[in-house]
Amino acid sequence: MRIGIFTEAYTPYISGLVTSEVMLKKALEKLGHTVYVVTANLESFHYDYDEEEHILRIPGIPTGIYDSRLTGLYPIRAVNIIKTWKLDIIHSQTEFAVGTFARLLAFQLDLPLVHTYHTMYEDYVHYVTKGYFNKSSKKIVEYLTKFYCDKTASELIVPTKKTYDLFKEKYKVDKNIHIIPTGIELERFYKENLDLEKLEKLRKKYKLKKEDFIAIFVGRIAQEKNIIYLIDRIKEVLPKCPNLKMLIVGDGPDKEEYQKLINEYGLQEKVIMTGKTKWEDTPYYYHLADIFLTASTTETQGLTVIEAMAAEVTPICIEDESFINTVINDLNGKLFKTKRECKKAIEELYQDTEKNQKLAKQARINVDRYSSKYFAESVLKVYQYAIEHKKNRLGVFGKLVEKLKGEKDETDSK
Repeated sequence: MRIGIFTEAYTPYISGLVTSEVMLKKALEKLGHTVYVVTANLESFHYDYDEEEHILRIPGIPTGIYDSRLTGLYPIRAVNIIKTWKLDIIHSQTEFAVGTFARLLAFQLDLPLVHTYHTMYEDYVHYVTKGYFNKSSKKIVEYLTKFYCDKTASELIVPTKKTYDLFKEKYKVDKNIHIIPTGIELERFYKENLDLEKLEKLRKKYKLKKEDFIAIFVGRIAQEKNIIYLIDRIKEVLPKCPNLKMLIVGDGPDKEEYQKLINEYGLQEKVIMTGKTKWEDTPYYYHLADIFLTASTTETQGLTVIEAMAAEVTPICIEDESFINTVINDLNGKLFKTKRECKKAIEELYQDTEKNQKLAKQARINVDRYSSKYFAESVLKVYQYAIEHKKNRLGVFGKLVEKLKGEKDETDSK
């Protein structure tokens, strides 16, 4: 099968989404399929086609929202390249410009389009509204989400029942929704596959000692991740956990604000913000840690929790639907509802090393079901179903394609 993955972001950009896309591409290729990627060029305003890796980067204008780009909806040069690929199916991973391009192209080439919904956009409205018109803005988000995920996609994939319920119960979407937990290339995070000298150099870089008990958060440094909650808990448990330190790994719009808070608390020696890291170095950061912390309730799945578990790091997570099917309290990690429960979990594992190690070992055992091979095989079944049940819909995208083609033909004739 010849597969086209369309996404807003890809390597060298680092995020849970990019990790899943890279993993899916590799896993599908291992199963004998040819996979192409169409994405925005985050490095420059130019086309860049890597024929060996099958990655086409199209130019886009910076939006001012993190590292995102606004690309053309129908870039002719990209269309001409993609036509030569002879795709069997298009898999969209975004609802933005590249996602719109995927839909236009799927209609033009008469291909089924599978879409994976990754982000709970209602939780991100505050970035645009700044607290104003939140109710009406969420209605707009709901409309656009339904449009991209229901009206313009052949089949829809979501990673968790939490997201499934959003579409079925709140958005009332009446179509196939396939729940497929996003897989991970688990082997990347196994200690036996790391360069131990490199790991030791990283430990020295952050001045971590053998007696230190390290907590870690990995992800986007932004309001919806609830990182202030974690910093506050670290501050509160320090009297009972004097050797505790925390690494906050990642970058984002609120990084300076959190660093300022850390300085105000006098925690510069205890809470370390690493900034952006290389994708290939991420496993090493997990292996510096004893526990993984997250208080985010905006995840669709929580890939960093699975990464931590694969690295044999005990997760301590807020009790949210994104985590409860992965983290089982006192079997492979800890779940908390309140600030008090969060503090208690940190203090308990700090003081009981044997229990922490037991939970960490069980965590690694329990993430096998998130392997890249299982994920790829599940996604392939959706591709095959979409191809077998393909329906050619004209709709708004079909009309737009016809208009664009007409304009191009008119230009060419002049």
